[in-house]
Amino acid sequence: MSLPGRSQPLSLLFVLGMVLASENISCPSRCTCQYLEVNCTGQQLQEFPMTIPLDTRQLILATNKISQLPAVELSFLVDLVYLDCRENHLGHRLDFTFIGMAKLVYLDLSFNNLTQVTLSTFSQLISLAVLNMSDNPSLVQIEKDAFANNTWMRYLDVSRTGLLFLDTSTVRDLPYLRFLGLSDNPWHCNCSLLDFTTWMTKTNVHFPDAENITCYVPEGLRGWKMPAVQAQLRASCLTQLHKQDYVFLCLIGFCIFSAGTVAAWLAGICAVIYEVHAAKGEDEEEKEEDTIT
Repeated sequence: MSLPGRSQPLSLLFVLGMVLASENISCPSRCTCQYLEVNCTGQQLQEFPMTIPLDTRQLILATNKISQLPAVELSFLVDLVYLDCRENHLGHRLDFTFIGMAKLVYLDLSFNNLTQVTLSTFSQLISLAVLNMSDNPSLVQIEKDAFANNTWMRYLDVSRTGLLFLDTSTVRDLPYLRFLGLSDNPWHCNCSLLDFTTWMTKTNVHFPDAENITCYVPEGLRGWKMPAVQAQLRASCLTQLHKQDYVFLCLIGFCIFSAGTVAAWLAGICAVIYEVHAAKGEDEEEKEEDTIT
């Protein structure tokens, strides 16, 4: 015998549960799904597939034409640990794209059109251990401390990008970093890169394809391997003075000399004035003594 007040809510909950369950096990069109894995490789997808099971652990979107990763849809995949987006059309910034993906360990963004990595790009990926951003020729900047929250990072590849400079603290403060790909980038080997080349000589991090980590500018250092260029940079940056440096030093010397001369002149005037007043005082004392006697 059913209770009249409860049968309808229970049936609605049952139907809702069946709907959620059916959505949870659905597989996106043109993709193949196995246990906790969705593979959409090479399907000419232009948009992120929207019917990915919520319990997916591994998502492969490689070799498609996807230009944007929707933050809202990705935030539902809270159990995702592996995301492969290589060879797509992802570009511009990815700030706040990976919100809620605290379990993600592996992320491949190679062969895309990324342009910049900011403090907000990967800040939510606190478990990230492998990050591949190689072959992004438009990637020209990684902000200082962009990986401050990715302290578990072990593998980072930014080879064959447009990077000219990388701040030392961005990678130096990753305690578990073991592999760092830097080859075939147009590195500007100027004084700002001296600290980074010094770090390369002291760290235990392995640099794959180290033969191709070379300077692009200035012309005199083009083709020089890093960090072998460190000695050259140290000699030119710490000991050599440029024309403006000599001008500055001359101005400082002239100011010091002028200040010293003026100070000496003032001291001499003060001494003369003191002696004159002292002599007058003595003469007055002598006259007073003569008057009394």
